[in-house]
Amino acid sequence: MKQYGLIGERLGHSHSKTLHGFLADYRYDLWPMPPDKVDAFMREGSFDGINVTIPYKKTVIPYLQEIGETAKRIGAVNTIVRRADGSLYGDNTDAYGMMEMARRAGMDFRGKKTLVLGSGGTCLTACDVVREHGGTPVVVSRKGENNYENLFLHQDAAYLINTTPLGMYPNPHAQAVDLRDFPHLQGVLDVVYNPLRTQLLMQAQELGIPCEGGLSMLIYQGVLACEIFEGRPVERQRVIHAERSLRRSVTNLVLIGMPGSGKSTIGEKLAQRLNMPLVDLDTEIEKAAGASISDIFAREGEAGFRKRESEQVQRFGSIGGNVLVAGGGAVKDPMNRKYLRMNGYVAHITRDLDSLSMEGRPLSQSRDVLREMWQQRKPMYEACQDACFANHSTIDACVQTIKEAFDEALCAERS
Repeated sequence: MKQYGLIGERLGHSHSKTLHGFLADYRYDLWPMPPDKVDAFMREGSFDGINVTIPYKKTVIPYLQEIGETAKRIGAVNTIVRRADGSLYGDNTDAYGMMEMARRAGMDFRGKKTLVLGSGGTCLTACDVVREHGGTPVVVSRKGENNYENLFLHQDAAYLINTTPLGMYPNPHAQAVDLRDFPHLQGVLDVVYNPLRTQLLMQAQELGIPCEGGLSMLIYQGVLACEIFEGRPVERQRVIHAERSLRRSVTNLVLIGMPGSGKSTIGEKLAQRLNMPLVDLDTEIEKAAGASISDIFAREGEAGFRKRESEQVQRFGSIGGNVLVAGGGAVKDPMNRKYLRMNGYVAHITRDLDSLSMEGRPLSQSRDVLREMWQQRKPMYEACQDACFANHSTIDACVQTIKEAFDEALCAERS
């Protein structure tokens, strides 16, 4: 079996092995290595092909006998294949991945200004993509001619691409710029993919600006790399399956809604049908506290319960791949709403107020209280949700509708 893999200094959070496992049938490994090991690996390695990530995209160039045009323009190589004669050919597939991001956000660079935040290697890729498609890139860095102190000079920018690590976990609330300072923006890209939805992307969505995150770039640079390795296109259906499978492994399906709306029952069935772990935040709160929800309310009041709830929202919102059932009041805290959306597709489940169960719910004391609670929380649910689903007929019907919407969101047919 042919041997492929990824080299880089640190690969602890790489999705490449999983992605290539979905795309092809060859063996693909991760090879983290310090700088002093790269020379021996490139000279003596028995690999058939490799992907290259930080900080070796320039380091590998002297070992190549031929370089593709895209890699020449950018000055960086991220894909290498060993040819039949033993020579090494290298190219750059990041540009293809970034263009897929832009296409999904409906961005047409022709004749328009694009702000590129950051001055590292990914900035070179972004500038190449913009120029190759007829646009004008403007690089913004901390100490460059265009910097964060004179951004007012570029309020006319049509597009913005973040190539900095700002907003990446474990500091997901960082944001390089305030998008409200650019009233003419028509699209935003963020190369960060952990979390899936950065603070920058969430603000873009709130402002109604088309946007796309870095996981699309990661997936489609991998698709082109796979095609270079194998010398043939990857079947479209296999690409769709690979994207959907990878996204499902890193995306939470989050259920929010009023107490008694059926979230727990629906969550259990969704977890079974999707073969995903089920996490009920109320259960996690009880485990951590060693007490029931009712006892926590009696002992610590609502404020104490909400503090414990926020801890669990942050814990599970920071990771993906679960069906996540949130308590009815979890959306009251704006920070909770951000964590639920960060790595999640948020499904808001609604039900007629007269049908809501009140049993065992400390705050659901009467129908009048429920109506007042609904009026208070409705805008919070709407601010958090990706879509709303009515639980008015059967549980199975609601489960199937949510499952179909989630699958579509994971890999919408936008090509």
